[in-house]
Order: sequence, then structure tokens, then C-alpha cells
Amino acid sequence: MANTLLLGTRKGTVIFDRTASGWQPRPIAHSGIPVCYAARDPRDGTLWASLDHGHWGPKLSRSKDGGHTWEDAPAIKYPAGARHIVQYLPSPDFDPTAPIGEPEYKAACVYKIWNITFGSAEQPGRLYAGTVPGGLFVSDDGGDSWQLNRPLWNHPSRGGDLFAGPAASETHWGGTPASIDYGVFEPGIHSIVVNPQNPNHLTVAASSAGVLVSTDGGESWAGRNRGMLMDYLPEPAAEWGHDPHFVTACPGQPDHLWQQNHCGVFYSSDGANSWRKVSQLSTGVHFGFPIAVDEQDGRTAWVVPARADSERTTINGGLFVARTRDGGESWQALRDGLPQANAYDIVLRHGLDVAGDSLCFGTTTGNVYVSENRGDSWQCLGNNLPPVYSVRFG
Repeated sequence: MANTLLLGTRKGTVIFDRTASGWQPRPIAHSGIPVCYAARDPRDGTLWASLDHGHWGPKLSRSKDGGHTWEDAPAIKYPAGARHIVQYLPSPDFDPTAPIGEPEYKAACVYKIWNITFGSAEQPGRLYAGTVPGGLFVSDDGGDSWQLNRPLWNHPSRGGDLFAGPAASETHWGGTPASIDYGVFEPGIHSIVVNPQNPNHLTVAASSAGVLVSTDGGESWAGRNRGMLMDYLPEPAAEWGHDPHFVTACPGQPDHLWQQNHCGVFYSSDGANSWRKVSQLSTGVHFGFPIAVDEQDGRTAWVVPARADSERTTINGGLFVARTRDGGESWQALRDGLPQANAYDIVLRHGLDVAGDSLCFGTTTGNVYVSENRGDSWQCLGNNLPPVYSVRFG
């Protein structure tokens, strides 16, 4: 049973503790600073928070005493010579079939640390971080130093080795609107999955590129987008250019992966070798951002549906969580305890988590809900919190 909840919010890190009288919040940490992601390392209990300083830029903060005190961790930096091909927000008259001109290059710098993921128990010092503009960083000393994973950064799908010179191939990594707040339109890595049965088997997801897998600890990478569809492009089943919003895997059955995608909900039961669209438009299960999967049953997952990309709000003013127990063949809307009128909450990609029978999600309107019975009923933990960016059980 998880006894701690960590929330990254627009104005700091909020920690809830499970007590005999229910979940109780502590005073806010990193007060006034946007925290786009916060999580607990299950191996040693260290708490990590990714800070979006308006003045100082992105920083990592960590706590080795359960969140009572925090310290700055060493900065994540791109090595000298790291470049990327500049992306621009498409204009309303953008033609995806038009010829692509010569690329424009830019020296890489970290705009956002979007995700922190922990290695296996056999890798006590291993951490991963995903950034905008699409870099995967690795630490083997508990976050005291970080190195860019160059095989992914230099992958042919994004232009090849730009350290060596001009692009050797066309980039298929498009920008994500989530980077616009940083004054750019660049891709970002928001999902990093470590297979607990084989820590050299890594899965990452990038907006907007797709899913990539490594089976050799990050020495090489291959796209895993077969079965995914982009209904906004001339070739919906193209190999690259997909926009997964979040990808996760079942720890007990790691070949079962789920993603909430810009274009629907997708499920894989073969280690991401293929994907199957399992949206159910009749119940509203299609567009959204977060997804969570049961820790032991790879066919059971939860999503928080939203109306549409152009109308990022609840469906008909009612907030609900949808659950499947059969790999997306059917979905059940779970509404008990959630507002069903005049609710306009959106849950961001890291804003939903599961631990055992407990689920929790937080919304951009500062509402946080928890369920102790796998989503059958919900209780509100707070209505006046800052906008919630991430929710993780500790």
C-alpha cells in the first residue's frame, strides 16, 4: 500500500501522507516554483522534483529525508556540439505534402526536464530524464552527473549525427505544443519505461515522433509505431510523426503497454511490436492525456477522457474515469464521487497514477481525487490547489 502522494503543481510540490484519518497534505515545498514532475525513487526513497524556474531555467531538486529538506541536484546539460534541427509551429495554411527545404540548426539546450524515471533494483544508481528538445539523459551515480544518450539523439529519424556535420537524413521529430511556453516548438521525451524483467529493454515516447525501443541498454534504438494512426496527416499509418501523450507498461506483464495518444487510445500486448487502437467513441474514450495500467494485469487500464484537442475540457461538463479490464474491448465509465455538472477539468499526461487498488489524479483546475477501490468510487482531496502537472504515489 502506497502511503505517500507527490504532486507537481504550478506553484510547488505538494505531498500528501496517508494517516488513520485519511490523506493529509503537508506544507507546500518549492513554494511558488512550477514543478512539472515529482516522483519517489522506490530503491532508496529519494524524492525528485523537476523545477521550471522562470529565471534560472530547469533544475532538479532532490530530498533524501522524505521531503522534509531539499537540495539542488547537478544540472542536466547538453554536451558541446549537440545540435538539433529547428522546428516551427505549423501555420493554418501548412501543407504537409510540400517539399522540405534545407534544415536550420540550433545548439541544444535544456528547456524542460519532462520526466524522471528510475532504473531497476539491479541498477542502484541509474536514473533517466527526458527533456525538451527531445534528449534522453542517463545517470549512473544517483543524479550526481548526467550524460546524453547519443544513439537516440543521433538517430536517423531525427537527422542523424549532427555532431559530425549536416543532417544525413530528414528529421521526423516534430515539435510539441507543450514546448510553446518555453518560446520554442520542439519535440520532447515525456515517457520512459524500464522493463523490470530486463532493464536493458527501454521504451521511450516523444511528442511528436512516436515510440522507440532499445533492447541493449540504449546502445541502439528502433521505432515501434506499427498500428498507430495519425488522423491529421495524409498518411495516417506513416512510420514517424506520431503524437503519443503518455506511454506506460504493466510492471508484472511488461509486454503489455498502453498509450493515450493524440488520436486515440492504443494497446500493445507484444512489447510494442504492434499497437491496436482501442478507443470507444460511444463512451467518450478517445482523446485525452494520461493513462495508467494495473501493476499485475496488463489488460486493465484507466484513462481520463477529454472532449477534443480543440476543446480541452470534460465531455458534456461531467468528469469521469474510464476503465477497461479486457485490453480495451470494452470500457466502463466511473463517475461515483466525481462532479457531473459544470466541471471543466483537464488531466495532463503525468496527472494520473495507480498503486495497488489506489488511484489518484489531479487536474489543471487544482482538483485532486483519490480512489481506494480501483476507481469504483472517488473522494476529493482538495479543490483549491494550484494546477496539477503530475501525480505519483510514493
